Amino acid sequence: MSDIQVRHEKADKQFVIAVDGEDAGFAGYTERDDRRNFSHTVIDPRFRGQGLSQLLIQQALEATHADGLGAIATCSAVVGFVQKNPEFRDYLA
Repeated sequence: MSDIQVRHEKADKQFVIAVDGEDAGFAGYTERDDRRNFSHTVIDPRFRGQGLSQLLIQQALEATHADGLGAIATCSAVVGFVQKNPEFRDYLA
């Protein structure tokens, strides 16, 4: 089984997902007025089809909520995630 980790790179305004120590994708955002706008999510083609974007988005939204910020979803992957997981609607600003 692979070791999957999500880390928050605040200086680069992104959450990064790594598989066995290799970066596999990221969710980028901008931050303004206590809101984090997730504008794009990218998964390296070599890692697609493993559910990594779902895990990345889930953890990014949870961290945003824990930081006391609201999330804005302009990325279609984040919009789709929230539609499939309505329990995350309360995390949106």
